[in-house]
Amino acid sequence: MKRILIVEDEPSIAMVLEDDLRREGYATETASDGDSAARRAIAEPFDLILLDVMLPGKDGFEVCREVRRAGVEIPIILLTARAQEAEKVLGLELGADDYVTKPYSARELRARIKAHLRRGTAPTAEAYRFGDAELDFARCELRRAGRRVELSALEYKLLSAFVRNSGRVLTRSQLLDQVWGAGTHVTDRVVDNQVTNLRKKIEPEPERPRYLVSLRGIGYRFDGEGMTEA
Repeated sequence: MKRILIVEDEPSIAMVLEDDLRREGYATETASDGDSAARRAIAEPFDLILLDVMLPGKDGFEVCREVRRAGVEIPIILLTARAQEAEKVLGLELGADDYVTKPYSARELRARIKAHLRRGTAPTAEAYRFGDAELDFARCELRRAGRRVELSALEYKLLSAFVRNSGRVLTRSQLLDQVWGAGTHVTDRVVDNQVTNLRKKIEPEPERPRYLVSLRGIGYRFDGEGMTEA
């Protein structure tokens, strides 16, 4: 049974979340302030954290930062009434995997939880297949319909980063660190251009991407729904 830590200071909201998730078969625990949330997330074995941003004590951003610095890599979904783009980007750059803006539907939240629990661990197989494409880590190559597709070294690293983080939002800053290297000075436009080039090589319809999805002003997410080990 998957264990979910619900961090919410409004008792009525926490109770509704608990009841809904328990009906879905999850074990739930709750924390009502940032200090206890960070402490429990680091000390106890949870599979996912639902983390409200506005909390007494440490806010959700501080909790997220502290948990990630402690080496805890489980999925974190931020629950926030703040719709400002900059704050969403901040949460993702601090290590959150996703955010849901209040008010949200219970159905959407359940779907996101299931997706992150399914994709919570990075791929470890030597090859993965999505659609007619197959990324072979052992051979460092991409094939479509069995035919090898030419990738530059940068394109291969970019696609590998997306596949290994399937379902997770990656900001441009995170992509720069993972693909170009920390401290590299290139513009966001360079990242966007490389993603555009990559879409031409993996998407059935590059103009209507199915796998490399844009989140305007934030970054990209690789939707590997149906991705299988090859």
